[in-house]
Amino acid sequence: MPMTPAVINIVSAEFIGDYKIRLAFDDATQQLVDFKPFLSRSVHPDIRKFLNADRFVAFRVDRGDLVWGDYDLCFPIIDLYRNQLENPALLSIAA
Repeated sequence: MPMTPAVINIVSAEFIGDYKIRLAFDDATQQLVDFKPFLSRSVHPDIRKFLNADRFVAFRVDRGDLVWGDYDLCFPIIDLYRNQLENPALLSIAA
C-alpha cells in the first residue's frame, strides 16, 4: 500500500450526479466519492438535509477542504482521499 502524503489538499471537485463527486488531490490522486450511502444512513437532520439535491450540489473547495455552507458539512480529507466516509469497524459495533 502506498504511503499517504503528510499533507493532502483537494484541488478540484466536480459533481458527477446522484450524490457523487470526483475529487482531485494535490498529489494527482483522484477519487469518485459516493456520498449517498452516508447521507441516507444518517439520522441527524443537519446531515440528512444534504439529501436535498440543490443543497448537496452547493459545495466548494475551501483551502483544500470540501465544504458545504459555513462548514455545515465537511469530512476529514484522509477519509475522502481513501474514499472511505464510514469506518466499517464502527458500523459493525453500532449494528
